[in-house]
Amino acid sequence: MKTLTKAEEEIMQVIWKLENAFLRDILHEIPDPKPHQNTVATIVKILVEKEFVGIEVFGRTHRYYPLVSKEIYSKGRVKSLVKKYFEGSFSNVVSSMVKENNLSIEELELLLKQLKKGK
Repeated sequence: MKTLTKAEEEIMQVIWKLENAFLRDILHEIPDPKPHQNTVATIVKILVEKEFVGIEVFGRTHRYYPLVSKEIYSKGRVKSLVKKYFEGSFSNVVSSMVKENNLSIEELELLLKQLKKGK
């Protein structure tokens, strides 16, 4: 799966949230300081070219909708991150999080319970 730039991800977050959005809707949801409308339009065009966003045409206006779900994109990004920085090992990720105190023993026990439930 193709990756998105930070700016593209910000726009995708809005499109995922709204599900269907015109350019003005996207602009309205972006926090201040807002980029120029042309900048947002260009980023949306790139997202269409990357096949992350689809278009419905209504005369001279376009409504945009996600072609890739947030869940699918997130899963792909996590897998890529684990592969790139943790030798493909999720246990290395968890170990790192425990060492950095980003994951408590209680949270780790909860994960273990969920894993055992899933088997």
